[in-house]
Amino acid sequence: MTTKYIVTGNETVSLPTIREADGSIEGISLLHMGAKGMLELCGSKEQPFLKPFAEADGRDIPITDFKWEYSHYWIPGFQARAGSIQVKGTLLAPIGERGFCYRLSVENEDNKPVDIVFGLKGCWSKALHSINESKEIQSEKNVYKSGWNHCFVCDLRLGFSLLAFAPIYTEKPQSSETEYSYTKAEDGSILYRLYQRKKLEPGEVAFENFWFGFGFEEVAAATSAKEMLRQGYEAEFKRTSDWLAMRERRISNEKLNEILNKNMFFSFFFGSGITVDTEEFVLVTSRSPRYYVSAAYWDRDSLLWSFPAILMTDANYAKEILHYVFTKQIKNVGIHSRYIDGTVLEPGFELDELCAPVIALSEYVKAADDYEFLDEPYIQAGVRRILKILQSKRHKDMALYETFLQPTDDMHVYPYLTYDNVLVWKALNQTAELYRGRWNEETLRYLLKEANDIRKAIEEHCVKLYNGAPVYAWSIDLNGNWNIYDEPPGSLLLLPHYGYCGFDDNVWVNTANIIRSRDYKYSFADCPIAEIGCEHAPHPWVLSIANSLLSGFAATAGEHLQKCSMDNGIACESVDEYTGESRTGDAFATCAGFLAYAIYKAFGNDKI
Repeated sequence: MTTKYIVTGNETVSLPTIREADGSIEGISLLHMGAKGMLELCGSKEQPFLKPFAEADGRDIPITDFKWEYSHYWIPGFQARAGSIQVKGTLLAPIGERGFCYRLSVENEDNKPVDIVFGLKGCWSKALHSINESKEIQSEKNVYKSGWNHCFVCDLRLGFSLLAFAPIYTEKPQSSETEYSYTKAEDGSILYRLYQRKKLEPGEVAFENFWFGFGFEEVAAATSAKEMLRQGYEAEFKRTSDWLAMRERRISNEKLNEILNKNMFFSFFFGSGITVDTEEFVLVTSRSPRYYVSAAYWDRDSLLWSFPAILMTDANYAKEILHYVFTKQIKNVGIHSRYIDGTVLEPGFELDELCAPVIALSEYVKAADDYEFLDEPYIQAGVRRILKILQSKRHKDMALYETFLQPTDDMHVYPYLTYDNVLVWKALNQTAELYRGRWNEETLRYLLKEANDIRKAIEEHCVKLYNGAPVYAWSIDLNGNWNIYDEPPGSLLLLPHYGYCGFDDNVWVNTANIIRSRDYKYSFADCPIAEIGCEHAPHPWVLSIANSLLSGFAATAGEHLQKCSMDNGIACESVDEYTGESRTGDAFATCAGFLAYAIYKAFGNDKI
């Protein structure tokens, strides 16, 4: 049986593997600039990193029948049972804090008193370094009592500390009923328990807030936990709830509304974050190790997919994204994928990724009415760098631009992609519009003329006759070769969305009909989830559902989406065409953003 996971987190700490069945946390992940990626603290196969437990009258009582719900679509909580004891739990990762709280409460529903011990037990078995792949860190794990938290601290050392975590439950241990224990096993694993002893009368309720702080070393971790303790659970919960409530979006369909908001917050917190060692803002595909290319940066993923959802909820955060892109990531813009520090991870040029920063910049400036941002020297330098790289990818005789990799990151068949060249057309038009009155007229005229020439070249060379009707080819080589194909990460269905043509454009209508027809290999037209796949993952893509929402097929796409469980409600790469369950790419944070944006764009009443 496939394990179902609940997720939550904040800017610093991710909880990507909360087991729905028993409330256990299998591991914690944090971004780390010194490691150029992500560090994971994991439990073992036998014992998770943290697990709630209960003992009544000296006997271990299994906690069962977990029922979950979210506060503001992001703060998970459960009700469960341990015999005659009702157990409730909430996992709160407060906004702006370096840690989280696991709150537990117990209520005696028996008609006689019961002596109960309840709390959390866990195991820190290993630390992993994750960038696409997760590998165990050959390092020293330590646990020791600390005066900074009246409890214990665990740290990961590679000569010196890389990361530490510390629980806290009180500043005055002598007055607390909460206790703790820890030990280091022979295999180096660290075992620990945090618990409260209580004699509960019938109907009596007891609770405890178990705070966990994280930091570069002992003091930072312990005081991070102490800060949350001092603020208090109610204050931290209210502040986080208020923050989430201000950013929620509302549509009338309740099921789609839940998918929208849950995925929007997942993209927000798992597609970006703050590094625990240098406190730098970074962007990633996903902070969940369950996504197969996690903890790395793609221009396309962050800016064409995740960015629109963030912009519709928090313009200031969107501006911070652009600052990161045009400083840390601009040196290698357009290269397949990079580490969070901007250096190259996977080489290979992608035209859609080169255009992505300009398209995102234009969206932000217009939405926020922040045209002064365009005058920032690093923004202007970044835009000019993109234009310079574009020049090197232009055909010597005509206004078509080549790519090495397709939007799936797979090798192209032919070098000139229609979709990619539409993005170049859009980026050049947007640059001319943004810098009107800021750049000289000669440069602006060149940009507009080149954009117009691209359109002419697309219509002349990329429009082909297929079964007697004109269609947009997927790619061409200018030697007479071309193919019919489509990829959800960069679909021809999106041409109207990017303003290149209207929904009534004859060539686009013909193209959409072919891509969506039962004769097309990856259309899944006769299946319950009748969306588009591709060779990279031959099942309906969640991005295809988003594309359909934005391309005039909102009604059917909405029906398809409501049939999809995806990754327990979170966007994945592709789903089974019959069941709607995840087939590839669980915990796909940037895709989650595009899905949320597309739902709201299709069904929201507010203007985006």
